[in-house]
Amino acid sequence: MVTNRFEMADETEREAGLSAAAFAIQRGELVVLPTDTVYGLAADAFDPASVRRLMAAKGRGREMPPPVLVSARTTLDALAVGVPAYARVLIEQFWPGPLTLICKQQPSLQWDLGDTRGTVAVRMPDHKVALDLLSRTGPLAVSSANRTGMDAATSADEAEKMLGESVEVVLDDGPTAGPVASTIIDATGPTGRLLRLGPLSVDRLNEALADLGAEIVDEG
Repeated sequence: MVTNRFEMADETEREAGLSAAAFAIQRGELVVLPTDTVYGLAADAFDPASVRRLMAAKGRGREMPPPVLVSARTTLDALAVGVPAYARVLIEQFWPGPLTLICKQQPSLQWDLGDTRGTVAVRMPDHKVALDLLSRTGPLAVSSANRTGMDAATSADEAEKMLGESVEVVLDDGPTAGPVASTIIDATGPTGRLLRLGPLSVDRLNEALADLGAEIVDEG
């Protein structure tokens, strides 16, 4: 597959790249995009074949379903049910940003992200290019742009080197803030649980929850 690469710093290329990426997603292809943490590998979340292509490109199975990126906080309620109050506070404080919340999935959703066990991991990234693309495509299944077992890409060059043969479009916006991926919180229960530590510390999350009298538990 020939990769089409676009420099996001160039206004002309930026618009052409966003259009090409949105069209590629619509056709079921994979796209590399920058985020506020690391570069991501994106597929249409509602196209099971595209999601399978994403997992195959990374060399992972259904037991590791990709998170879903959204362009607005309000989209969470279209994807999840029973979102607890502490998760709402974290969303207000840290979205857009490097925080992924695992919530109970809307049972009416017609998609297949893998073995999710009735949950969905959702994040709103703090990156203009990512948000612009998401506003055109709707929710995207996005995993870090790397082969499983390798470091996540923090540049378009790294992402293309690992995944270029599987990708239709690469959106290059220079180095990202990585190499640390987002903090992941399990928000499916009455108390939030830390699943992966990222740029947001447990102390910082708990500061935001102090007025609510809730806390995130680090069971590691």
